[in-house]
Amino acid sequence: MVAIVIKVFSFYSISYSYTGQIPGANPALAGMFPNMFPLTAGQTFGTLPVMPVQAMTQQATRHARRVYVGGLPPSANEQSVATYFNQVMAAIGGNTAGPVLGDAVVNVYINHDKKFAFVEMRSVEEASNAMALDGIMFEGAPVKVRRPTDYNPSLAATLGPSQPNANLNLGAVGLTPGSAGGLEGPDRIFVGGLPYYFTEAQVRELLESFGSLRGFDLVKDRETGNSKGYAFCVYQDVSVTDIACAALNGIKMGDKTLTVRRANQGANQPKPEQESILMHAKQQIALQGCLLEPSILQRLMLQPAATKVVCLTQVVTEDELKDDQEYEDILEDMRIEGGKFGNLLNVVIPRPSPDGAPSPGVGKVFLEYADIDGATKARAGMNGRKFGGNQVVAIFYAENRFHEGDYDG
Repeated sequence: MVAIVIKVFSFYSISYSYTGQIPGANPALAGMFPNMFPLTAGQTFGTLPVMPVQAMTQQATRHARRVYVGGLPPSANEQSVATYFNQVMAAIGGNTAGPVLGDAVVNVYINHDKKFAFVEMRSVEEASNAMALDGIMFEGAPVKVRRPTDYNPSLAATLGPSQPNANLNLGAVGLTPGSAGGLEGPDRIFVGGLPYYFTEAQVRELLESFGSLRGFDLVKDRETGNSKGYAFCVYQDVSVTDIACAALNGIKMGDKTLTVRRANQGANQPKPEQESILMHAKQQIALQGCLLEPSILQRLMLQPAATKVVCLTQVVTEDELKDDQEYEDILEDMRIEGGKFGNLLNVVIPRPSPDGAPSPGVGKVFLEYADIDGATKARAGMNGRKFGGNQVVAIFYAENRFHEGDYDG
């Protein structure tokens, strides 16, 4: 056992190339009982090494003081990560000890192959404050800030705050309070089976039907920026957690089915006590009727089945459509691109009214195909693609509405 302890400390002393200072234990401790234990740190008592009080404290709290930082660019190194996080922690007011006692970061270990780092903070409270930095831009790339896999929530709760301070100035570093921070703890919800074309605003609208969110994160592919089809959230009022899970789980959304559950529940069946909670939540929903507004259900979940018409959004802007030549160029580009997937019958791109009056469908592109097969291929092929710098969202559109000139659906 002694040899194992020595190896563990050796690993950390070798792996962490950036080292700061942690305020030591009370100096008086070493000489409090000089006659009883006349030993200094590092000496042995019999055959066992005497571990300094400070080292024991560091080891016991390390799981709660470390944060995982993922998605680092190749240029990142221990010094740049440490410097950056020291600066942003100071900027948001997350450096609880203040600049007089030094920086918040004491150690950094980087795995360059997998592009992640473990950043060790000076205190448990500062590590919890760092959780609010999830999604922050580091050297031009958004990084993920999470708890490490060895984080023990129940033990950490006895060591200090487990949530970021509500008064952090996240705006100072370009973050929006409540956007992705606060996604820790037993009330975190996993939302899977989301259609890939759903935007962050649409997913938030769906979830916020049950209450305000304390944290939200739609997981995206780092290379393309496209949704991976799942998200995490935490409600301000955690009492609605199980109600939201019961109401949303199993709902059909286009050709997908939502999986909504507590993130720490895993894919296994709920435990008996969880089953009773979910049953009660479902009874409440039945008594109150559907908690979601009908308009949200229609707009987000009751997507039309496959049709011969595909609607593209986030393709063009109103200003681009005002110029005749630019409009014709866009129209021709859409004919060429749309024609790659099947027999394209018609392309409609609504234009803004010259007198400034509201014009339905401005900003959308409609592609009408001779058959559903061509439309299906077009929707799959164009959704998520970039056009003029914008990421396209493609959905099926009701044929009767299209033929009636109703482009506001």
